[in-house]
Amino acid sequence: MAQKSFEKDTFKTSQGPAEIWFLGHGTLMISFGGEVIHIDPYTAVADYSLLPSADVVLVTHQHGDHLDLKAIDKIKKKETRFFCNAMSAKDLPGATVMKSGDVQLSGKIRIEAVPAYNIRHERSPGNPFHPRGEGNGYILTLGDKRIYIAGDTEDIPEMAELKDIDIAFLPMNLPYTMTPEMVAEAVKMFNPAILYPYHYGQTDPEKLIPLIDSSKTEVRIRKLQ
Repeated sequence: MAQKSFEKDTFKTSQGPAEIWFLGHGTLMISFGGEVIHIDPYTAVADYSLLPSADVVLVTHQHGDHLDLKAIDKIKKKETRFFCNAMSAKDLPGATVMKSGDVQLSGKIRIEAVPAYNIRHERSPGNPFHPRGEGNGYILTLGDKRIYIAGDTEDIPEMAELKDIDIAFLPMNLPYTMTPEMVAEAVKMFNPAILYPYHYGQTDPEKLIPLIDSSKTEVRIRKLQ
């Protein structure tokens, strides 16, 4: 695998190993079932000409640090399948548009779209950074493991409906997403087995550790500024 400097964790599933590479920002790469999944590829964190081509690309929303066509051009191939929110679709011809509650299958991968939005953090009064109904988070089911990739969101009420999440990626990039305290409140709603803070910008992820009940959720910190 190219670019060995990226950290990687491997998880056992009922259908073989799932490998997760922590590329940076809100960007991940997952290998499972013979397929490579790129999530919000972004040229600021990796040289995508050196990374494996994508079988699946997930785009959470249309902001330039999540929908980066330069990165996508370097990893797409004829067979690449794209899944995105509605506002990203105009830049991704042939993509499958997903809204909250939609489910799609790609090979051995089950993809479910869930809400991602701001309640409190706004550009101006009444103008949230991420309006409700625009962006997606995704739950990936890989064998018997469920991975929640939250996208740009706050600790929204819908998180209380999440069930049996093995691995969660929650954003902590101020002022656009969550404070450490908001992440802790989100974790209380659905108790993932493992939490990775991601897309955390200048926020110190170590601040999460005393806020999380370690008997319920293990916090793992990786290089994902």
